[in-house]
Amino acid sequence: MEWAAYLGIGALVGFAAGLLGIGGGVVMVPLLVLVFRAHGMPPEHVLHLALGTALAAMMFTSISSMRAHHAHGGVDWNIARAMAPGMLFGSFAAAIVAGVIPTRPLAVLFTAFVFYAATSILLDLKPSTTRELPGSAGIFGAGAIIGAVSSLLAAGGAFMTIPFLAWCGVSLRRAIGTAAANGLPIAIAGTAGYLIQGWRVPNLPTPSLGYVYLPALAFVVATSILAAPVGARVAHRLPIKQLRRLFALLLYVFAARMLAGVW
Repeated sequence: MEWAAYLGIGALVGFAAGLLGIGGGVVMVPLLVLVFRAHGMPPEHVLHLALGTALAAMMFTSISSMRAHHAHGGVDWNIARAMAPGMLFGSFAAAIVAGVIPTRPLAVLFTAFVFYAATSILLDLKPSTTRELPGSAGIFGAGAIIGAVSSLLAAGGAFMTIPFLAWCGVSLRRAIGTAAANGLPIAIAGTAGYLIQGWRVPNLPTPSLGYVYLPALAFVVATSILAAPVGARVAHRLPIKQLRRLFALLLYVFAARMLAGVW
């Protein structure tokens, strides 16, 4: 029933993305780790496989999200193009580095990020506006940092891009749309890094491309794309405050369970 688990993970990831606008890696990575461990995959590689697979899935979901925001005029393409080179560089470099970080320290880093994301959802934290966008060097540096952190955590980058752009005076709507567009270069470069770093690693499950496990990728993408519009519709019909609380608690549980498993 391994394939059924991946279908379920994809449905949950897509629903959460549509409902709350959070990146898929926050939900996907802890659950993939649990499934990979249950099916006897090498414990020293399960987290790297989960991160690589989650980033590969983001390539597909970010395209859909980007097109939706562009159709509503929510993407500032000047900013997106300016940040893309730094994001490509940072995401690729961090993915190469992540391949040599042992599983336990990487799990601690990822768990800390999930707890931060869950707390932000629970408290509905919103960024403040204090300054203007920096020059080209500043934008490249910001993009590189966002890309690196996002690649290490298999996150789309929105959790850092939106506060950064809003802090720089970009309207929240355009910040969200621009972050969605910049999720694609992060996913492409990060996936390439995990592919390269895992290419010659022994004992990876088949069929895999580096640290990307292809069966999980196919099934997760299939249902996440279908479930995202459902989550978006539900968001307009149900009390979002209670849903945020429930989902934040689930994220705490997922992350803690993953950390305990890999430890």
